[in-house]
Amino acid sequence: MNKINNINRRKFLEVFTGCTCGLLISSCSTAPITERKQLKLLPESTINRQAAQLYERVKSKTKLSTDKKKLDEIKTIGERIENAVSSYFQSINQRDPTYNFQWEYILVDNDKIKNAWCMPGGKIAVYTGILKVTKNTDGLAAVMGHEIAHAVAKHSIERASRAVILNVGTAAVDIFTGGAISNTQRTTGVDVAGMLRTFGIDNPFGRKQETEADYLGLIFSSLAGFDIRESVKVWERMKEEFKGQEPPEWMSTHPSSARRIESLKKWIPEITLEYPPIKKIG
Repeated sequence: MNKINNINRRKFLEVFTGCTCGLLISSCSTAPITERKQLKLLPESTINRQAAQLYERVKSKTKLSTDKKKLDEIKTIGERIENAVSSYFQSINQRDPTYNFQWEYILVDNDKIKNAWCMPGGKIAVYTGILKVTKNTDGLAAVMGHEIAHAVAKHSIERASRAVILNVGTAAVDIFTGGAISNTQRTTGVDVAGMLRTFGIDNPFGRKQETEADYLGLIFSSLAGFDIRESVKVWERMKEEFKGQEPPEWMSTHPSSARRIESLKKWIPEITLEYPPIKKIG
């Protein structure tokens, strides 16, 4: 019986490995500018459509700010970055990663949340709480440039694709080990696979994407004519907001504030020279 099980497991892994390798080879691409290798198994059109539906739900169920002046500022900053991104890729004869985006901006009335995000396809939300940290137009552009960079680099598609591979991979390992992972979880009540995935794979990968978004965000903000030196001040203020209560970096999907500040200071001189404001922005 054990011999039969070993044969079955071997057959399964042979098939699984062959199928997975085929998917990986056919679905590899690179992130814009950084040229980091990416895995994209899921159609961008599907992800963008789902994001647009979720964005509509957010708009209908969330209290939106009535501060038209601030929302107009957000839209103006966004449009400058949008146009700079498109113009830049046009200038280097590359396909614009945002050609199919339907840009949209909302300002969420929540002073407790110091955050902003950009869904796939260019659906952006800024929370009023982050305005206390950004302080000015260049600070706000630094935050929005970072969030737009996530969408331009297709980070959501990449995360969803990795989740597919990891879920299938975990199941394969469980079968190969005779159910050791699932048995341990049932016996101890501890999600061993989940912990290994979170701290060993998801968190480090999340930090890699965040760092890439910091770098690309600086480039896009610089191309749009904003003062990217303000990004350092934004993160210095954010660090003060945390009041030393940030989780250890290995437990987080984001780099620490101190590490971000260090990286930004290192990148700014290089980016200022290599990516000056682009002339054609509209």
